Amino acid sequence: MQGQTITFKPIGIIHSPFKQSAGTPIQSVLAPQAEGTVEVFEEFAEGLGDVDAFSHLHLLYAFDRARTPTLTCVPFLDDKPRGVFATRAPARPNGLGLSIVRLVRREGSRLRVRELDILDGTPLLDIKPFVPRFDARPEATSGWVPSTLPDSVGGGADDRFSR
Repeated sequence: MQGQTITFKPIGIIHSPFKQSAGTPIQSVLAPQAEGTVEVFEEFAEGLGDVDAFSHLHLLYAFDRARTPTLTCVPFLDDKPRGVFATRAPARPNGLGLSIVRLVRREGSRLRVRELDILDGTPLLDIKPFVPRFDARPEATSGWVPSTLPDSVGGGADDRFSR
């Protein structure tokens, strides 16, 4: 299995107000008013059946504009190098992103979403419903990430992970 190539075909594209990584929120929960559209390609639109019954969705996408991956990085919220798998940095070996967004409404094959932290034009790979009973883990710990966030986090990302 090691060295095996896996290919993904985008199922859509994400449209957001964020044109560059600098200033983009570092997590969706920090962007309550950021709105955008998830455009699902017509050949996959049937898969959106019943999605509008959920308040939140997991979006899986490709970090198509991240810089060359490294196995260590200095993440947001820290000044110490960390292993990339202990961060949410976009410069990763497989460049997969995961965000939880609030579903505002469905308009055919388009989903209007809020709490968006994704660059405009990002390839969408999958959508999964957020189910609190399955996804919430009250006992979870957050490792090196502080339990309270500094005020500077509200300004969004810098360009440390951009090409």
